[in-house]
Amino acid sequence: MASLTVPADVPSVAEDCEQLRSAFKGWGTNEKLIISILGHRSAAQRKLIRETYAETFGEDLLKELDRELTNDFEKLVVVWTLDPAERDAYLAKEATKRWTKSNFVLVEIACTRSPKELVLAREAYHARYKKSLEEDVAHHTTGDHRKLLVPLVSSYRYGGDEVDLRLAKAEAKVLHEKISDKAFSDDEVIRILATRSKAQINATLNHYKDAYEEDILKQLEDGDEFVALLRATIKGLVYPEHYFVEVLRDAINRRGTEENHLTRVIATRAEVDLKNIADEYQKRVSIPLGRAIAKDTRGDYECMLLALLGQEE
Repeated sequence: MASLTVPADVPSVAEDCEQLRSAFKGWGTNEKLIISILGHRSAAQRKLIRETYAETFGEDLLKELDRELTNDFEKLVVVWTLDPAERDAYLAKEATKRWTKSNFVLVEIACTRSPKELVLAREAYHARYKKSLEEDVAHHTTGDHRKLLVPLVSSYRYGGDEVDLRLAKAEAKVLHEKISDKAFSDDEVIRILATRSKAQINATLNHYKDAYEEDILKQLEDGDEFVALLRATIKGLVYPEHYFVEVLRDAINRRGTEENHLTRVIATRAEVDLKNIADEYQKRVSIPLGRAIAKDTRGDYECMLLALLGQEE
């Protein structure tokens, strides 16, 4: 369930644009006004605001936000204001510019989005960067990382709920043999994870656990960076809420909050399943997510995060 709250009576898009314009002008920026508007508008509404703002004032709203805001608050508002597919394209591009630890962002986009959402992200990448996501991922990665990531970001899985139980049994056997032999980057392991539907993979892993009395995720707990990437792939595909709770725990609990991860999860899930993620977070950590965020962040950044979480004061 989404956490974003949108008022029952939303002002006209022209009024929203006038209010945003006024927030940028005068003595200092009115951050609270920006949060009250953009923090409570759907993707479709934000897209219309961007288009109308450009038509009315001849300015790119994103550039205005970038110019007027600062630090983590600016990053959050700009990333949030992007269209979801455009946002995924941007996040993927940023990931290809950094060290191998950013490969987890590529796994996250490839595995937690629906098949259609991933296609739209690839299309947005084409339009924004004049090249393909696949070619940039292939250029950015090497070895086993490239072997896994390129097919993941290239995938167009079946999105339905139908499963083949005989296939699940056969592929559970294949996975168990390979994982037991520590052949983590075997072609068959990657083929199954990169091409099968999420429902089919879930059926396969259920049979894996029942037949072999082993949890594949526990078998992948102790390993190198590639094994951790493989584990994130499985969690993202089959247990996305658990995956995001893990990212949030790591982001909030480390010495000094990892704002990039916190920003990414809140901005990308607020219109999808952030309420479910917050519920799961409280079950696992015994602290409400909103309280954890309020404890570790400050100022307008904190206010915007809590607005998107639906827990604004």
